[in-house]
Amino acid sequence: MKYDFTSVMDRHDKDAIAVDAPGTSGGFGIQAPKAGFDLIPMWVADMNFPTVPTIPEMMIERAKHPAYGYFQARKEYYDAIIRWQERRNGVTGLSTEHIGYENGVLGGVISALNVFCSKGDNVLLHSPTYIGFTNSLENNGYHIIHSPLVKDNKNAWRMDFADMEKKIVENNIHAAVFCSPHNPCGRVWEQWELEQAMELYKKHDVFVISDEIWSDILLSGHKHIPTQSVSEDARNRTVALYAPSKTFNLAGLVGSYHIIYNSWIRERVEKESSLSHYNSMNVLSMYALIGAYKPEGYEWVDELCQVLTENVKYACDFIDTHFDGVEVSCPQGTYMLFLDCTAWCEKYGKLIDELLKSGWDVGVAWQDGRAFHGPCHIRINLALPLSRVQEAFDRLEKYVF
Repeated sequence: MKYDFTSVMDRHDKDAIAVDAPGTSGGFGIQAPKAGFDLIPMWVADMNFPTVPTIPEMMIERAKHPAYGYFQARKEYYDAIIRWQERRNGVTGLSTEHIGYENGVLGGVISALNVFCSKGDNVLLHSPTYIGFTNSLENNGYHIIHSPLVKDNKNAWRMDFADMEKKIVENNIHAAVFCSPHNPCGRVWEQWELEQAMELYKKHDVFVISDEIWSDILLSGHKHIPTQSVSEDARNRTVALYAPSKTFNLAGLVGSYHIIYNSWIRERVEKESSLSHYNSMNVLSMYALIGAYKPEGYEWVDELCQVLTENVKYACDFIDTHFDGVEVSCPQGTYMLFLDCTAWCEKYGKLIDELLKSGWDVGVAWQDGRAFHGPCHIRINLALPLSRVQEAFDRLEKYVF
């Protein structure tokens, strides 16, 4: 490979929550491992790989100029997004006017909901549910109605369209937050699934906010289909949200963007986003996106997805072979696993809290899945060198399961 996905990067004392927060009073309530075990960061959804070199190169070159005052987004910023969406996702007809800046995807979600809803309204989400959706919607006065995903006979998570329609009608729902690919389950939705969901939303006049931040993280054999692309109606009732942050490990720089084709919606979302007077781009995050979406970035992401495919296959095979009573639906996108430990806990008379702690004790820094509406679940980040993934699962086999 051209890029380095095997070296173990030392992130200590480099402001990384993933490695520096455990054992501190930073509000996460997570203990450090016991003596003799180093910490393997598998909880926070960022990556333990160095990003593509063109990103720091662009930022450093801009930082050499000793003035960082008010600025406008460069034409290259919009051109890079348009080119990326066309080449990666097959998007055509996208222009600068359709693209708007957002400090973060969750802020964009709330701005769109404020256009579509009144505080206290019911909003449809699938469960399991990304914790960020739960916190941001509830903190802003919205009431979440869950439609649970169900597993088919091949152990793949699927939307339950009958349940979705029932919930929409019974709860007078006019807005849905959609996650594509899905976090935390890792489903990459197929064309027919998106079409059926969007036909349902059209039938009941439900506006859609589609979080597509994971759309570049696709495992071998899977392809992202933008929600807005499945029909003309979907194009006009959907606010789509993207960012380079998950793809290139840039969350600490801040910076996302929306794509909205419907001018009526776009003007109102942009007004909502402006009301804090703080939804403004950072000059270095602009250059980071331009650096990410250079030709080298395309190559880097392709290699990243190969690495993650190998990591996911290793982890799922290991669980299937060694962890009796632990169930996982192998993800198709993202770099997260969502383990169902119900049968294991019942078999061994353990509580999920005990299981979580036993992993943390030996340095496997995984995440409580209950915050994602998984009652006996654990979420695991696999965006590490394979050697670290192997070490983590060896420890889990020896000390935990």
